[in-house]
Amino acid sequence: METLEITHSESTSVSRKWLAFALCVVAYTLSGTVSTLMSVYLPVAIPELKGSAVSEAELGEIGAYVNAVYLYGWMCGGLLFGVVSDRIGRKKSLTLVTALYGVSTCLVTLVPDWYSLLAIRFAAGMGVGGVLLISTVYISEIWEDRSRAVILGVLAVCFPIGIVATGSLNLLFSNWRTAFGIGLVPVAVALLIFLLLPESDRWKGVGMVRKDQGSIFDAQNGPNVVRGSLIFGAVLIGLWGIFSWLPTWAQSLLASGEDGQKERGLLMILLGMGGITGGIFSGILMNRFGKKNTLMATFTGCVVLCGVLFITNRTFSNIIYIETAMLACCFGISQGALSSYIPELFPVAVRGTATGFCFNVGRFFTATAVFFIGSLVTVLGGFGNALLVFSLPFLVALLVTFRSK
Repeated sequence: METLEITHSESTSVSRKWLAFALCVVAYTLSGTVSTLMSVYLPVAIPELKGSAVSEAELGEIGAYVNAVYLYGWMCGGLLFGVVSDRIGRKKSLTLVTALYGVSTCLVTLVPDWYSLLAIRFAAGMGVGGVLLISTVYISEIWEDRSRAVILGVLAVCFPIGIVATGSLNLLFSNWRTAFGIGLVPVAVALLIFLLLPESDRWKGVGMVRKDQGSIFDAQNGPNVVRGSLIFGAVLIGLWGIFSWLPTWAQSLLASGEDGQKERGLLMILLGMGGITGGIFSGILMNRFGKKNTLMATFTGCVVLCGVLFITNRTFSNIIYIETAMLACCFGISQGALSSYIPELFPVAVRGTATGFCFNVGRFFTATAVFFIGSLVTVLGGFGNALLVFSLPFLVALLVTFRSK
């Protein structure tokens, strides 16, 4: 089996590889747009779907359902379609998931009530979860070794770019139903993927031994599944715990009466731009210093910078912008590096299933862990101390990576 994986065919031409990458970039980028588009239009969409004005509390309650259902769909899609891609191939699976989130997004333009919206957003989340997983696995299998880490790092930053693009759609389209017509683009991309892209030679090469592959939890794959899930899950908990509550922490440092709109906005921009920059450079760093060393240095940087940011700052000053940008870069490097590191822990025959498990099982725990910040603020005496606790998962990721082979 190892021979089949190592000596895979090089028949995929350079032009077709770049076409595959371009289509994956579009699908990946629009995943970020689709993920955040409903949040932007929620205040105008929900009253229209209910047919009456809604209170702030009611809007918050319905919005929580809409967002939660989407996230659960994302997790289920990441887990399910990893298995599917190992069975029917990367190309067919990528076509399926891209079309799924595209069609689901288009259907939002016709949705009659918010109950129907929940079902449609769940399906869109499943498609997005599948795209983020399968496009990563697919590119990792068709790309040459020497530049694979770089190209996967670039792919990883497309999601936040898509989030930025959401703001542009909000400016272009005042009607929320019109904005969701963006779903036509991934539908067209799905068609192009099916018609133009080659199947992964590595996936085809293990076809004769695929039936002999054990469970992802067997003696061969189990340790790497545990390792990958711990590392990726720990990073997700730390990243989203800090990312979600950093603007609130910054507001708590301002003098009473200051609205903090400018400070919060700049911090969010820095988090996004730092993440994009870090993701782009992640592949270069991995090629230069190796995957394990890059990850260990990045997780160490996250722990140290969290300590500096949340311990040394008791009032808001401009140094917070610099420290936040540096921390965001580390976040970006970690996401880009893990997009390359995790899939390569597993043989091709179970790569989609195992990677999907590692990428998504941690999301269940992440959503739960972030809710505990409110309680930690009371117990620990402030947002700074509470967020400092969320640097500890990076320490867990560092220790697990250190003990890896």
